[in-house]
Amino acid sequence: MRVLARTFALMGRERDGRRRPGNDQPVGIALLLLAILGFTLMDAAAKHLTQSYHPAQVVWARFLGNLLIFVLIFRSRLPLQLRTRQPGMQFARALMQLASVGLFFTSLQYIGLAEATAIMDINPVLITLGAALFLGERIGLRRIMGIAAALVGAMIIIRPGMGVFDKAALLPLAGAFTYAIGALLTRSVRGDSVAISVTWSAVVGVVLTSAVVPFFWRPIDPADLGVFALLGIFGTLSQWFLVRAFAMAEAGVLAPFGYTGLLWAGLWGWLFFGQVPDGWTITGAAIIVMAGLYVWSREARAAKAEE
Repeated sequence: MRVLARTFALMGRERDGRRRPGNDQPVGIALLLLAILGFTLMDAAAKHLTQSYHPAQVVWARFLGNLLIFVLIFRSRLPLQLRTRQPGMQFARALMQLASVGLFFTSLQYIGLAEATAIMDINPVLITLGAALFLGERIGLRRIMGIAAALVGAMIIIRPGMGVFDKAALLPLAGAFTYAIGALLTRSVRGDSVAISVTWSAVVGVVLTSAVVPFFWRPIDPADLGVFALLGIFGTLSQWFLVRAFAMAEAGVLAPFGYTGLLWAGLWGWLFFGQVPDGWTITGAAIIVMAGLYVWSREARAAKAEE
């Protein structure tokens, strides 16, 4: 969901190329905080549903909701949003996004919401590393140290080789890598509009999950219809808040506030599922946040120096 929401935010910024007044920044931050709150509630709804339904069915519902939103937005223009000169690249990018959502939702069957969210949140530093390895972007020693620290934080949460190690913790770790790959592929299809990219994500997600969901389908309990609806409602509202946030405030100002999702994930895990993050998870999450903020600050300085 976060990849799709981010591209919606970029779409909103493309529509408003005007310089934003400085006094809009607090409003943008408030909207982003609401968006993050909504996304974590969506993740909590997904965790609840994956306790009773196969993740494939939950992921299918998530992408179907997005596609229905696009149908309402684009209507008869929807087929035009699939026109691209790089269909192979767009398909690969959408596949990586689908994989990251599938891996994250599957992990929620077995591990806590806070743990899964913390591990997934190493993706910003992985994107920085991947851009250096595959896109030829420059990376200094300090950023390498930040990337290494984030991976150490993830290992502290996962704790391989210890008795508490849960193999399911590798799922969000793999999801962070597929998320990063999808982000890098997104950079490679910059010739296409954001609308084209998000439409490809929704269509590919629905088509592929529709092909497999009949094998895992379970009739939906009427009592769960509301939770499935909340999955789409929280996602839709959060996307809207995120679009408005990026239309009112600069990305560099908003970026650090994305980590508030860890706090909400911990709260929902305790409130809804009785899962309290242990000291190891809190320590690892803190390291990931500090490493992510450090790498972000280095990226911001580098961008400013190039202006």
